[in-house]
Amino acid sequence: MLVRLPSHVPVSEAAQKLKSNSSRWLRQTGPWPGWQEGYGAFSVSASNVDAVRLYIQNQPEHHRRHSFEDEFLALLTKSGVAFNKAEVFD
Repeated sequence: MLVRLPSHVPVSEAAQKLKSNSSRWLRQTGPWPGWQEGYGAFSVSASNVDAVRLYIQNQPEHHRRHSFEDEFLALLTKSGVAFNKAEVFD
């Protein structure tokens, strides 16, 4: 998901609202197991927005070659985020 947040909105607040509102909607459409506890958020420079938009549009094809899990772990590593692999997808 590509989201532009106003500078006064914390990422944690945006994630909480997104997860709660989408859960409410998804429960109305059928069984919904719920979101995982955490979330991941990365900033994107204005010059890369079009590339990210294109990536999102082509995700089904992209994830036939690369799993979401492997890609997310690689993104954490590339971004210098410390993590415990056993806890990332808890």
